[in-house]
Amino acid sequence: MKILTLNVRGFGVKGKFGGVKSLCVKEKCDIIALQETRCKVVSDHWVVNLTGNIDVGFVQKEVIGKSGGMLLIWDKRSFRALDTLCSDFSIAIRGHWVISGQESIIVNVYGPHDDARKKQMWGQLNSIMRDVDTAWVLCGDFNEVRESSDRLNCVFHHRRAARFNEFIIKNNLIEIPIIGRKFTRISVDGAKFSKLDRFFVSDKFINLWKDLLVLPLDRKTSDHCPLVLRDKVIDYGPKPFKVFNEWFNNEDAGEIIKKAWDKPVSCTRKDCIFRDRLKNVKFDLRDWSKGVYGNLDKEIDSLKAKVDDWEKKV
Repeated sequence: MKILTLNVRGFGVKGKFGGVKSLCVKEKCDIIALQETRCKVVSDHWVVNLTGNIDVGFVQKEVIGKSGGMLLIWDKRSFRALDTLCSDFSIAIRGHWVISGQESIIVNVYGPHDDARKKQMWGQLNSIMRDVDTAWVLCGDFNEVRESSDRLNCVFHHRRAARFNEFIIKNNLIEIPIIGRKFTRISVDGAKFSKLDRFFVSDKFINLWKDLLVLPLDRKTSDHCPLVLRDKVIDYGPKPFKVFNEWFNNEDAGEIIKKAWDKPVSCTRKDCIFRDRLKNVKFDLRDWSKGVYGNLDKEIDSLKAKVDDWEKKV
């Protein structure tokens, strides 16, 4: 089970669609909750292109004016939606998990900024959850914090936080802590920090999955970092062999491939011969690349780690 939430900050920004698409395709989530899409009505083709999955369903709250808009997308192979519900500040789906047959309701929340509408949001969410005894998940950008330590260089409003905590207690919700990151939103100038994005679940949902954790992902496409709720570490098997386009700008690459392909192999079956020749090409290209370019993956990971470390220190 994997659920992704992200405040997109508008698909109209150049490169945003491609960035979110890369994230969705890489994470292969069962459910994707997006806020502030700033999209008018989207098509099935648009959603399939975004997720890289032809077997998806979705419900949308289209943008009104220049801001807002939400999408809740689910993989039909893992979650069967029965009902959908849209309100001013959330969209929800009720259905069951294919693997267990257990019912759940997933709510994608995008909180308003002004105090009057925040009160309205808590009222609407209370109304949605009232007397419905099932496995709940609430996720998204709540645009509110629970305590003063959830903000840095920002104004903290005690009454707003108190209403937020009252809503959580009233509905018996449990917040799943984020591993390794204190804040989920950093202003463009790097001066303001807030924990606005969260996952809340009910007891029944915890009993369904157990060992739940929330992982923050790289903050590339927005000033909010994506969050993933999952039940365990998922092993997708061996990593595929990476081929870098830069290799083929080097004249030596062709010669390396030819020599590796011509190396003798011990197998006699044609399919095994083909397999072993590909292995020779893989190993020789990898060794050649390390000698010429160094370990590109490690260098990229090292730079990402530095950026992440700087954000945590700030």
